[in-house]
Amino acid sequence: MEWLSPTTHDFGDIRQGKPVSVEFKFKNTGEAPMTIDNVRTTCGCTSPDWDQEVIPPGGDGLIKIEFSAKKPGYFYKKITVFFSTQRKGEKLYIEGYVE
Repeated sequence: MEWLSPTTHDFGDIRQGKPVSVEFKFKNTGEAPMTIDNVRTTCGCTSPDWDQEVIPPGGDGLIKIEFSAKKPGYFYKKITVFFSTQRKGEKLYIEGYVE
């Protein structure tokens, strides 16, 4: 698989209590169909949503991450994506500053 978007997203300055979201896009570069088995976040303030369908070889997929800031200050969050065709999880990151 190959990421079509950067694997780190900087939201910059955001307002506390106002959710922001980003979409990470990828392509199935393998020869077999694949699925996203799970997406794990490091806290309850980060919620993932992803394509549930099988992604054929050459097909694109999407993972949406929403971040809802509860505390002011800098944040850096890791998201781990588990694909059916890989043993090791792929890492995504979001960061920014909550005003």
